[in-house]
Amino acid sequence: MFMRFAAALGLLLAMVTPLHAETGYELWLRYRPVEPQYKSQYAVTTLVAGQASPTMDVALSELRRGLSNMLGTVPAPENNVSADGAVVVGTPQSSSVIAALGLPLQQLGGEGYLIRGVTISGHKAIAIAANSDAGVLYGAFAFLRLIQTRQPITALNVISVPKTKIRIIDHWDNANGTIERGYAGQSIWNWRSLPEYLPPRLTDYARADASIGINSAVLNNVSAEAVFLTEPYIEKEAAIASLLRTYGIRTYLSVRWSAPIEIGHLKTADPLDPAVKAWWKTEVDAIYRAIPDFGGFVVKANSEGQPGPGDYHRTHADGANMIADVLAPHHGMIFWRAFVYSDDRKSDRAGQAYKEFVPLDGKFRDNVVIQVKNGPLDFQPREPFSPLFGAMPKTSVMLEMQMTKEYLGQTTHLVYMGPLFEEALKSDTYEHGPGSTIARVTDGSLDHHAFSGLAGVANVGSDQDWSGSIFNQANWYVFGRMAWDVDISARDVAAEWAKQTFVNDPAFVNPVVSMMMGSREAAVNYMTPLGLVLIMSHDDHFGPAPWDEKGDRADWKAPYYHHAAADGIGFDRTATGSNMAAQYNPPLREEFEDATKTPDQYLLFFHHVPWDFKTRSGRSLWDELVTHYRLGVTQVEEMQKAWSSLGAYVDKERFDQVSAFLAIQHREAIWWRDASLAYFQQYSKQPFPAGYAPKYSLSYYEAMPPNTSPDP
Repeated sequence: MFMRFAAALGLLLAMVTPLHAETGYELWLRYRPVEPQYKSQYAVTTLVAGQASPTMDVALSELRRGLSNMLGTVPAPENNVSADGAVVVGTPQSSSVIAALGLPLQQLGGEGYLIRGVTISGHKAIAIAANSDAGVLYGAFAFLRLIQTRQPITALNVISVPKTKIRIIDHWDNANGTIERGYAGQSIWNWRSLPEYLPPRLTDYARADASIGINSAVLNNVSAEAVFLTEPYIEKEAAIASLLRTYGIRTYLSVRWSAPIEIGHLKTADPLDPAVKAWWKTEVDAIYRAIPDFGGFVVKANSEGQPGPGDYHRTHADGANMIADVLAPHHGMIFWRAFVYSDDRKSDRAGQAYKEFVPLDGKFRDNVVIQVKNGPLDFQPREPFSPLFGAMPKTSVMLEMQMTKEYLGQTTHLVYMGPLFEEALKSDTYEHGPGSTIARVTDGSLDHHAFSGLAGVANVGSDQDWSGSIFNQANWYVFGRMAWDVDISARDVAAEWAKQTFVNDPAFVNPVVSMMMGSREAAVNYMTPLGLVLIMSHDDHFGPAPWDEKGDRADWKAPYYHHAAADGIGFDRTATGSNMAAQYNPPLREEFEDATKTPDQYLLFFHHVPWDFKTRSGRSLWDELVTHYRLGVTQVEEMQKAWSSLGAYVDKERFDQVSAFLAIQHREAIWWRDASLAYFQQYSKQPFPAGYAPKYSLSYYEAMPPNTSPDP
């Protein structure tokens, strides 16, 4: 009786013991001890490895770190398997033990890995094998992930091969340490201390990238500064590259088109001028002397005021091919961004990239990849996919998405981007009929391209928790996991992340995954429902500003996108308007042309409809708009309620941060709802539902100073 009482008392004390304080610095690599009931499943006694190398060394170091922290014992290093419980790590070239197993590694390519339960000399063991050291590193992280998420490791037979070749994280970092659209502090690169000092944080950054399969990193902003091509900065970049290389990550740079003029003292940057090409060749050769495995360049040209080949009446192909030719001898790549819109201000901005790039299909060099944002505008909470996907079969095309939440509440709003990424990847372009998804475009299989990849705009900064909030880390994580496997489920990744970041208990994981999976739709509802886009404030892209008329161009002003007036709301992109809908392949073309067939989620993107237009719910457009805005606020309230019940599972520091940010999100969701509806109601002249009206007048919302939101 006493023993049962003592056991119950011990359990009770364990439940009320304060959880260890955490800052979020460890991300999803926390490696907390496994619960006693699981320990017998994870009996690892030794690590057996072959020939050392820098990357193999970090793989073994990570395994020792993770296994010792989770299992409470440090696996002993051995040369051979002499007992049950060995983990054998290596390639056939580095390990005679792996070579003797005769594992089917030919299917793994250069980066895939195999994790398999094997018997060696009569002893049960686990092999983590690949054809390269980088593949072994990915396998080591995957093995640790299995234990972190409490998956069984007996009878393992895991074969994982990345579906894309280039999984690249784009840092929009500037030389002065700031980050464009960065909401988590300053740049992690700390340019002033380089090349002499590489802070430990950079090693932890590389670990995090490698753990989710990211194999490439762009160090600087796409709105590039020429200084990054100067000799002092090449030395700094080489120091970073030396660290990233150990973790299987190649280094890339964004380059400014006018660099030959700004730092090369030429009078022109015309891509057809031999002197310009010679300058780029000299520059590229110097970079490769410093960084032998340099990946190549990202170019943003003739976009948002950036210089480009168009300044000399040359095409994007002229510009991309010139640099591609000087990169080719070094096996370098050029990612040419398709985010362009011209000075033709009478043309629909959403359709301009298609008009500029589709005529150039097949005219780009083989080492040129066109980098296309998921939507035709600019990383909106929701917009249809860019029609460039499915329209350039002769050109390698890469999908670009944002981890940083430029238009989705930035630091404080809990918005898990997995559903947005999944929605984009599953979108069917119908290029070759049904099944021509963006996933198949971006993995190269649809049109049989040699190069494939995903690019993600980083949300990483110097903040202690890396991303500005704990839940923002999930967007870094899901990008890497989806870049490796374009068919993976956003829900499965959310569960995986929650288990590693917090606890494995289903009583915690299930409600948190539900919060995460519904969070993006909630943001769409309280920000831009029914196909509205770009009604954020012009400068910071944060709060509601459908009235915003700032900016030198019409397409920098919110009314350009919503066209709210007495006769209705929405942008007519059908044959009676800009005809941008015709850029999509059938049957989407016909679907988007007809307001009664267009899904409600894209209605106002493609159509200008009256306020009394009947939506699919049977409600009028005005009532449907109000319903969505109100629903978004309710969904945030439901997230608050769910999180408030989970304090027993999370340390106080992280629990309080999420609670505070959800309170901010709730206040700002109300702001979005009320300010937007107050603005649109002046045109609709429709009544608000009984019991609801914005708290303040439209003039109050319009006069609010930046970086403020009203009390709810």
